Amino acid sequence: MKDVAARAGVSTKTVSNVVRGWPNVAPATRERVQQALTELDYRMNRSAQTLKSGHSHIITLVVPWLDSPYFAEITTLVMREAATLAYSVIVEQTDGDAARERAVLSRLTGQLTDGLIYSPISLETSEIQSALTQDLPVVVFGERVPFGMCDQIVIDNVEAARQVTKHLISIGRKRIAMIGSPSAGLPERSAAMRLDGYVQALTEAGLSPSPDMQVDVQIFSRAEGERAMDELLVGATRPDAVFCASDLLAMGALRSIRRHGLHVPDDIAVAGFDDIEEGRFSNPTLTTIRPNKVAIAQSGVRSLIDRIQWASDYRHTSVPPRRITPDHELVVRESTTR
Repeated sequence: MKDVAARAGVSTKTVSNVVRGWPNVAPATRERVQQALTELDYRMNRSAQTLKSGHSHIITLVVPWLDSPYFAEITTLVMREAATLAYSVIVEQTDGDAARERAVLSRLTGQLTDGLIYSPISLETSEIQSALTQDLPVVVFGERVPFGMCDQIVIDNVEAARQVTKHLISIGRKRIAMIGSPSAGLPERSAAMRLDGYVQALTEAGLSPSPDMQVDVQIFSRAEGERAMDELLVGATRPDAVFCASDLLAMGALRSIRRHGLHVPDDIAVAGFDDIEEGRFSNPTLTTIRPNKVAIAQSGVRSLIDRIQWASDYRHTSVPPRRITPDHELVVRESTTR
């Protein structure tokens, strides 16, 4: 670093600021330092940096499914945001399995990671609470933990589901089903909240929610969406619209409807949740709820780094947990309107 500073004609502190990506460096100075870094083939010694600062500049992201388009997008955005703040990201997948979620928590404590962004699905609240008493800073995606345990990044699932159901009502649909209501095999809190929003919208419109029009699923997948739609189509009352708790479920529902010789949206309108890329190119394109995924990722990374820095600088001062709610919007496409 002294060699780089000498070549660029700056202090070692300025070189350090450039290497760490700090913004308080004049553009011309930054360019001069970058040129010196390139010419001298400088590489930061991460091990030495960790020993000196106590920070590895590595965070860990734990998600249930990397093959889920939603979590794949979130993972990409988290890694992109972390890179802008000079952090690297380790990604762990749990498959939504409680034992694996538990193992990840126990394994990470004391390891070379500064903090954890965690999206639990199956762990009991008491187990998560126990893990949060450790020294490792944690930010949670989703509603699996009660407010007040740690920083949480959540979207308003109830209001979002209410909005999309109201949209289906507004286009004249009366027999509105839901695919993806919670079951023993699907412990996600978000599913229960989306069911609440669906029921609220029907009740407000004077429509009676029917258990026969609500189909449980084991996982948010295309196959489960197709199976659930098949079940609805052979029932006593055929729906004229269906709200799916995820876009993947909606993809399966669209296939089932086509196999039964019906048309979307003429016979049955379909709406999803998540705004995955697949829904923008499906036939018909999919009406959905679009969570602000960029804001979700940015809020998660920045909240965690805030906690990491706060823990380092103010070890004896507690900071109240924060609940951050990124916005969402209803995106109307061909699956509900022509």
